[in-house]
Amino acid sequence: MTPVHRFPAEWEPHRATHLAFPSNCADWPGKFAPAQWAFVEMVRHLAEEETIRLAVTTEKRQQQATRMLQDAHVPMDAIEFHLCPLDRGWMRDISPFFVFDAQNDRKAVLFRFNGWAKYDNYHLDAQWGQEISSALCLKSLKAVHKKRHIVLEGGAVDTNGRGDLLTTGECLLDPTTQTRNPGFTQEDYENAFSRYLGIQNTIWLGSGIIGDDTHGHVDDICRFVNPTTVVLCEEKDSRSPNHAVLEENRERLENIRLASGKKLETVRLPMPAPLYFQSLPLPASYANFYIANGRVIVPTFNDVNDRKALGILADLFPDRKIIGIHAVDLVWGFGTLHCLSHEEPAE
Repeated sequence: MTPVHRFPAEWEPHRATHLAFPSNCADWPGKFAPAQWAFVEMVRHLAEEETIRLAVTTEKRQQQATRMLQDAHVPMDAIEFHLCPLDRGWMRDISPFFVFDAQNDRKAVLFRFNGWAKYDNYHLDAQWGQEISSALCLKSLKAVHKKRHIVLEGGAVDTNGRGDLLTTGECLLDPTTQTRNPGFTQEDYENAFSRYLGIQNTIWLGSGIIGDDTHGHVDDICRFVNPTTVVLCEEKDSRSPNHAVLEENRERLENIRLASGKKLETVRLPMPAPLYFQSLPLPASYANFYIANGRVIVPTFNDVNDRKALGILADLFPDRKIIGIHAVDLVWGFGTLHCLSHEEPAE
């Protein structure tokens, strides 16, 4: 049966990138100002290639953002401000899933956001999907299964735009920790992915990396880079708790066949040395890159593996510029470039 919808890959042409100017200082304790400047640097590179729809929580915050962007020589004609109250503004997780229907028209699939089943202050963020869908005059579709509005964040999945999707069991199937949809089975999720995103083949990985307070988002460990290839993080230090986790995921990817029938190819991507906030490990990962029009922006961590990771991605994206963005301050908020951004596909 021909899928009703198609969930496009991130490397397909964008109409815009959606971002939210950092406004919740509690997300970056002690590093709020440096995180804002790191965010501005991210915007500067993206604005050279595409429109930036920038959410701001108040008019005062918009004035601050304007000053900082101008100071960094960001092309302001590429910035479209959208005034909207938000709790945090991690766009990857609170945004709609933009899909194409059978007539190739864009729609917005609205999954529910519940603060990663962890935080209580998420109700403003939960309204963003409907807010931006209405602002863009897109027909929206509420994702429901078994009469329940399905909880799903964008960082929990990744697609090649050809009917295949990556996710982790830790994030979606754990019945005791940060449970998004109590009682949902693997089959329930696959039915929902098929109905709303046109997914024909779901690839289930195991666990995510240590320090990820989303409890296993796939965009910190494994990403599609073309229709038949993924990058998968690798931790060579056998003493690291990430070593066994990532090796188990590598084993899961062996001999995987895609919806097309082709074999999935896997390229290893190094991990940076561990980073911490006090005693808490942080989810520093090169896999949290964002694929924009004409370029890929990649988090870097003042690490010896920065150059190696950038080189691997340069080989995989020969037609795009590969740009490293210093993310040591950003990851203080338990996320970096991909977590902060969301693509709006072009028609």
